[in-house]
Parts: sequence; C-alpha cells; structure tokens
Amino acid sequence: MKNVNNFDGNITVERRTKIIEKLNKDGKVKVSDLSKLFNVSEVTIRNDLDQLEKKNLLVRAHGGAMKFQRAGIDYELDIKAKKNQIQKNAIGKVAAQLIKDGDTIIIDSGTTTLEITKNLHGFSNLTVITNSLNIAGQLVEYPKIKVIMLGGILRRKSLSLVGINAIESLKKYYCDKVFMGVDGIDSEYGISTPNVDEAFLNNIMINNSREIIVVTDSSKFKNRSFSYIAPIQKITTIVTDENIPKDEKEKIENLGINLLIAK
Repeated sequence: MKNVNNFDGNITVERRTKIIEKLNKDGKVKVSDLSKLFNVSEVTIRNDLDQLEKKNLLVRAHGGAMKFQRAGIDYELDIKAKKNQIQKNAIGKVAAQLIKDGDTIIIDSGTTTLEITKNLHGFSNLTVITNSLNIAGQLVEYPKIKVIMLGGILRRKSLSLVGINAIESLKKYYCDKVFMGVDGIDSEYGISTPNVDEAFLNNIMINNSREIIVVTDSSKFKNRSFSYIAPIQKITTIVTDENIPKDEKEKIENLGINLLIAK
C-alpha cells in the first residue's frame, strides 16, 4: 500500500517546481491563477508561495509573487558577455540602423551596446561619446568616426569611467541619441542598474540627449536592479528580442514607446 503522506509530498514538490518554472517564464504569478491552474485552494497556493519565499526562490507580493533576483549584484563584463549573445548580436544590428551620418551620439558601457559599435563601419561622419574603454577600443578600427572619451574613475567590472570628471565632461554636450544598456527594465518601475555611479551618469546621458534608445535582451524585463535610472516614459525607443514578455510588450506599446524586435 502506498504511503499517502509521501504521495502528497511528491505532489506538493511537483506543484512548487512548476510554480517556479512559471515564475521564471512570466516574471510574476497570481494566487488566483495558480489556484485554477493546479485545481487547489488559494490557501494551499499561499502556503506554497510562503515556503518558496523562505528558500529565497521568490518574493511575495500582493495577491501573488515576483521572481527573486539579487538587486545589487554587479556581474563582471566577461560573464555578462556570455549571456544571450545571439540576441545581443541581433539587437546591435537593429540599433545601428537608427543611426544616421551626421549624428552625435552617446554609447553607454555594456555588452549589448558594444554590439552596436561592431556595425558602425559604414559611417563617415559620426561623432560618438562614450565612457566605455572597450567601446572606444572597438571604434579605433573606424578612422572616420570621431570618438570623444569621457574622463573619470575606472570601474574595472564594466570597463567604464564614472565619477565627477565623467559627469562634468558629459554636461558639456547635447546629443542626437543615447544608446543605453540596462540591467533591469520594468514598465511600471522604469530602468535600473546595479551601480549607483553608473545610474547617476546614465540619468545625465538621458537629460542631455534628444532620443533615448534602450538596448536590452528580453531577460532584463520585469527586473528591478539596485540603482534607479529613470522612468520608462523617458525612453523613446526600446530594441529587444522576440522573447519579451507579452504583457510588457503591450504596456510599452500603449505608452507610445517605439518597440523594435530584433530577430
């Protein structure tokens, strides 16, 4: 005869595993939806979510839960470069098509923004302002592009220059477009990054540019990183891949933000 307790325990483990899978896919879940999906009471689902929160697998929110993430984690550049590389390549190509000869643009530090610079070989009258050592290094290959490098303190994790010198340098310029990578983007919260200095500099980039173009792979949606940059309404265009969550896609389009999907 089967042990009933073991059987119930296996069902609970399987249900909670599926909850985490759904959460990782959708970014958030509702108690009412999960109750219907698994044909169990809302009390049972709340208990599931409470237990999963204790294990740091999710964060409880009103009426449901959100995906757990380490808000302040700041990955090394080489680790970031390995994530979603195919999507970043495609995003870089689409974003580069938004640039015109004669533009003065800012390209922020990051692995996705770096992909943009790999597609600038055809320009002959372009000025690029950047605080990124690796982006400046890539642009060395294009002698017809004028490169303005912001000064500042080196952040080795991102190979970017930040601090008061970078801020004062940036304040001297007003640009046609800024291309910015982010670690978190949420239609309700806005855009964010793990580092306070980067966030402050990014905010000035936004204020000193006519068009704000965010380039980000779809894994960054519904994420909120440690340092807030700006509200979503500040963005002119978002370039991402086709795996963007459906509800985020609809909210962004309803806000009138230009959304480009790289394939």
